[in-house]
Amino acid sequence: MLINAQHITYQTPHHALLFSGLNFTLQKGEKAAITGNNGTGKSTLLRIIAGQEKNYTGDLRVAGSIYYVPQHYGHFNHLTVADALGIAPLLNALQAIENGATDQHYYDLLEHHWDISARCEEAFARWGITGITPDQPLQQLSGGMKTRLFLSGIDIFEPDIVLLDEPTNHLDTAARQRLYEWMENTSCTLLLTSHDRQLLRLCEPVWELQPDGIRAYGGNYDFYAAQKTAENAAREHKLAHHQKALKEAKQKQQQTLERKQHADAQARKSSRRGGEPKIMQNIWKNAAESSTGKLKEVHSARVNELRADLQEAAAMVQLQRIMKGYFGNPALPKGKVLIQATDINHAYGNSAPLWPQPLTLTIRSGARLAVAGGNGSGKSTLFSILQGKISPAQGDIQIAPCTTLLLDQDYSLIDREKTVLEQALSFNETRLETAAVHTLLANFLFTPESWNKPCAVLSGGEMLRLALCCMVLQNKTPDIIFLDEPVNNLDLSNIQMLAKIFAEYSGTLLVISHDTGFLEEAGVRETLQLLS
Repeated sequence: MLINAQHITYQTPHHALLFSGLNFTLQKGEKAAITGNNGTGKSTLLRIIAGQEKNYTGDLRVAGSIYYVPQHYGHFNHLTVADALGIAPLLNALQAIENGATDQHYYDLLEHHWDISARCEEAFARWGITGITPDQPLQQLSGGMKTRLFLSGIDIFEPDIVLLDEPTNHLDTAARQRLYEWMENTSCTLLLTSHDRQLLRLCEPVWELQPDGIRAYGGNYDFYAAQKTAENAAREHKLAHHQKALKEAKQKQQQTLERKQHADAQARKSSRRGGEPKIMQNIWKNAAESSTGKLKEVHSARVNELRADLQEAAAMVQLQRIMKGYFGNPALPKGKVLIQATDINHAYGNSAPLWPQPLTLTIRSGARLAVAGGNGSGKSTLFSILQGKISPAQGDIQIAPCTTLLLDQDYSLIDREKTVLEQALSFNETRLETAAVHTLLANFLFTPESWNKPCAVLSGGEMLRLALCCMVLQNKTPDIIFLDEPVNNLDLSNIQMLAKIFAEYSGTLLVISHDTGFLEEAGVRETLQLLS
């Protein structure tokens, strides 16, 4: 085995227990996926294995070299491409030797890496990032380009174990397909976390991370999903069985009490029986209560077993119901022209125009449109133009008076400096009483203990729920909703919830997303393909 973990336990810096007693092994050649809700610690576990998180207890043994592709790259932005990839020392050593240096240290560094420059060029080309230079600042690259850059490091270093944290988050369709093909063909041992169902179908086994351990499912995502469905159905069946048994026991208890009352009435008519021992009169009652008590105990255990799952499912349904009421019926008639763009194009600075051909498009009320294109094709720029935030460099755009709302992957409407309660109150434009805001937060699954939590530490799912709560507090049903990669930081249950919410929305919906499953479930059928 390449990874053997025993009793891994981790507490957050605020001393909250994230998970405890994790035991797992990863065998050579396995391609395992970690699933679980947002906040269960999937990324933290990968960082522990990668050696980037030291504050844990337990025994972790890794046999082989590891390469780690993180989910976020912001902390690398001050570095060059070479520094971020960790190849700068090798390239510097090669350059020094080519310039005549004879320091043995340079030769030791390059012992197995004399072809580092060629490997970098080949890897960059394979992942579609030609034109990038090692000395280029990382902050100049888009999110998708950064992801492809870090994926190219797999080919450069040829590690034994690859750790991938949500690798498809920023990738366009072409790059995702390249990753799928690499996954199918690689002999590397893999451990990844992802909400991309197509990627998860290429993994086996699937591990579900829970606070008290890891449960392994010996199949891909489809097998895992089927097993989860079967498990939930079986538990619900057991609960229904015990509910029925408890109901029957209560009925028997009632019948017994009625017989006892009848016997008591008869006893009072006969003085001879009036002195009969109380034990004999209450025997039926005691037996019935004992039987019912045992059933209640079993029933309680079954209910506790299902409580978390049922509460989560009920909460999801409740959120969908709240959002459906918030969306209401659109104020604008269906088919009304909201945006008319004619021969528009855009460019930044002295760079070439974003699109080979100017764009002409008409957005009507009730439209459901996906905007697709490769990384760097200008999808987010087009959204900014259509919202009236920036003017196109050429062409004309007419935007009818209407209300719009943007929900993006960074949940930019959330102020990270505020607490959860402060964020909600800042959107309370209808001036609800504070108690009513508290109630709404509770409806969106924020308990009083979380109201003073800084927004900066919220998980992706928590960010989504707080953003939706703020939308409701703002009480402005939008005529157009712009979704810019809204599912990038969500787990599967939250993705499915968000899809159902926007499937109910009857206004105008414009979406940027590479998740075809989300688009289909949200009812988005039309696509505008941008070329670059």
